[in-house]
Amino acid sequence: MNAFEHPFFVHALLAGTGIAAAAGLVGYFLVLRAQVFTGDALGHVAFTGALGALAAGVDPRLGLFAGTIAVAVLIGAVGRRGRADDVAIGSVFSWLLGLGAFFLTLYTTSRGAAHGTAGVSVLFGSIFGLSGSQAWTTAATGAAICGAVLLLARPLLFSSVDEAVAAVRGVPVRAVGIAFLVLAGACTAQATQAVGSLLLLGLLAAPAGAAHRLTQRPYRALALSAGLAVAEMWTGLGLSYAVPVLPPSFAILATATGVYALAVIAVRPRPGAAV
Repeated sequence: MNAFEHPFFVHALLAGTGIAAAAGLVGYFLVLRAQVFTGDALGHVAFTGALGALAAGVDPRLGLFAGTIAVAVLIGAVGRRGRADDVAIGSVFSWLLGLGAFFLTLYTTSRGAAHGTAGVSVLFGSIFGLSGSQAWTTAATGAAICGAVLLLARPLLFSSVDEAVAAVRGVPVRAVGIAFLVLAGACTAQATQAVGSLLLLGLLAAPAGAAHRLTQRPYRALALSAGLAVAEMWTGLGLSYAVPVLPPSFAILATATGVYALAVIAVRPRPGAAV
């Protein structure tokens, strides 16, 4: 039977395309700005936010987006010129994960052991379980994030490459930095549905890292990062469908990691080359 005859696969492909495109664009700037640790931290926030929402009896997506965006704004506000501060992130890193475990325990004990799979879905994703309406909403959210990143790309690129000069030239560096972190938070919440909060860092970092290796031109690398992320998403979903024993999150991340490894092997960084 053709994969496209299965609604669950079509829904996953639709949602996955929006998720991957957004992750590729956001991930490019996370790598460029040396803020990959922020993506990892927001993954922990996604876990905590989703489980907090479940424990409160509301849609976990509400907790995902509210938690990640709120923490993104917070770390941008306390950081220098809107950049996330690794020390501040590290201070709450373990606490956030512990709070998520508390919410999971609270949820399972108050609603029954059968609901314990919710924590697994948040950690590892459940893209094959999306309904048609959820898939369209996810795809539309991804398109909105992509549009916002592209609108912000020029000042964000300027402030990422030379923050001091950008500030002198009138770029609102702090506001741009916080706006980008908000987009990173929204992208993290969205990507959690596909690969889970535990693994989403790979979707944010691997395509962008490969793009940085393959070209030194920023806009070309930005487009390549998004393109690689989408191709890896499609490949991973196809592999998971063809070999049901492979979870989609594993197949997607294994493909992304493999492409990054090939880029590292094929392209050696030139001494003194600018990113």
